[in-house]
Amino acid sequence: MDDPQEELEPISKSEIKRQMIALQKLGEELVALPDSKLDKLELPEILRDAINAAKRITAHGGLRRQLQYIGRLMRITDAAPIAEQLSAWRGDNAEVNAVFHRMEHLRTRLLEDDNALTEFISAHPQADAQQLRNLIRNARREAAASQPPKSSRALFKLIREILSGGDDAPDDTPEEGQDA
Repeated sequence: MDDPQEELEPISKSEIKRQMIALQKLGEELVALPDSKLDKLELPEILRDAINAAKRITAHGGLRRQLQYIGRLMRITDAAPIAEQLSAWRGDNAEVNAVFHRMEHLRTRLLEDDNALTEFISAHPQADAQQLRNLIRNARREAAASQPPKSSRALFKLIREILSGGDDAPDDTPEEGQDA
């Protein structure tokens, strides 16, 4: 069991301040997000209104005060799920990065090894084999001619779509051009 002494120890003022600053930084990240991503978060209406107001403020002092207000609102909101989702969108999530790297590795194998396409199609029978062949052929041609990797990117997007079950890209999976 836990030691009762640990439960009774008060939190220091410094620790409280660190927590408040962390919540304010989280609020700053929310203000920087586009509305499309904010819509995907379950935010209390008062917090969402404060974020929208902060986006309209141009004066430095006014924005600073609004961010402090958002920090206060974050203290009464369960910030853990918000922080987790922001972390996933930033690419801090190791599981998301692993999936991303697996897709990159698969694309590299498909471009380098003809047998990899046969294995991929047998593992994913819903995949359009002809479309995959065309993208692989075009990507190889572009790489040989030192052209921009348009087909290679299209191949990555197709792989991501196939692996995600036909949906578009999962919201928390980084785009192909981003660092993971």
